[in-house]
Amino acid sequence: MKFQNSHKFIGLCLIALLSFSCQKEIAEGSKANTPTEAYQMLFTAVKAKDGEKTKQIMSKNTLLLAEFEAQRQKQTIEKILENGFLATTFSNTMPQIRDERVKDEFGVVEVYNQRDGKWDDTFFINEDGGWKLAVGDVLKNTYKLPGKSKAQLEKEATNSSVNNIILSAPHTNANVSSNKNSNIRTVEVVPEPPPNNTKTPKDKGKND
Repeated sequence: MKFQNSHKFIGLCLIALLSFSCQKEIAEGSKANTPTEAYQMLFTAVKAKDGEKTKQIMSKNTLLLAEFEAQRQKQTIEKILENGFLATTFSNTMPQIRDERVKDEFGVVEVYNQRDGKWDDTFFINEDGGWKLAVGDVLKNTYKLPGKSKAQLEKEATNSSVNNIILSAPHTNANVSSNKNSNIRTVEVVPEPPPNNTKTPKDKGKND
């Protein structure tokens, strides 16, 4: 009888150990190893309408922001977080992700915003061993951007090329204007007037 009881006890211990091990693997698996992986996990959780998993990808400051907005709007936190604080999650399929930049505990990726037709910088912070969305940290001014985005560098390169073309164009006056709501720069090139070699009657009289 004692032998059977000891076997039952050992069996229960093994079950408990296996259960703890599984829970630990699940907890570790829920942590994103990179900002790119964090966005992918967030997008998947939003599309699955899984509020708990969505919360797991939020930094502490972002969750505090969600709680504040929930109280202000008289909504649940789940309702505030249903789109993950991001416009890119409105896409039906996983959007394009590029240009992952990481410095210290701060990370960022560019995600293509299909609705607005542009690349959005999406900010993450490494917190409690995993990457999490850092919207609250950005608003709190505790986030440090790890370098310029690819979209910004491309824009600067385009502007530099336009300026070089203007400066190298001979005998022209150029007026450059830009639209605040777009990245398009309009260049109006005005040819210089030809030199005036025609003498007036008054000038002729003087030379004669």
